[in-house]
Amino acid sequence: MTEPAVSLAPSAATRVAAIAAKQGKPAILRLSVEGGGCSGFQYRFGLDEAAQDDDSIAETDGVRLVVDPVSLDLLAGSVVEYVESLGGSAFRVTNPNAASGCGCGSSFAV
Repeated sequence: MTEPAVSLAPSAATRVAAIAAKQGKPAILRLSVEGGGCSGFQYRFGLDEAAQDDDSIAETDGVRLVVDPVSLDLLAGSVVEYVESLGGSAFRVTNPNAASGCGCGSSFAV
């Protein structure tokens, strides 16, 4: 079995499962990349009802992370984590393809 192109850390899987259960939705997190943000591209997260046929899918602890093929080109090798700190909590993407990013971590440049 090959490694998924993008992976979901256990911390993120736990948080997605909790949010999905509260909203009565499947535990499927969609990650995509859109133009914009202060660095050129920004990450977009959302719960999804189902994966599409051409999505890349990673699974951790029963939670699925789905990424469309266009976004995957910019996200290959990335890890999605959920971090909590005094400043707040958020999903964080560690992206080896990002040449630079903004201070808040929600946008990047290649």
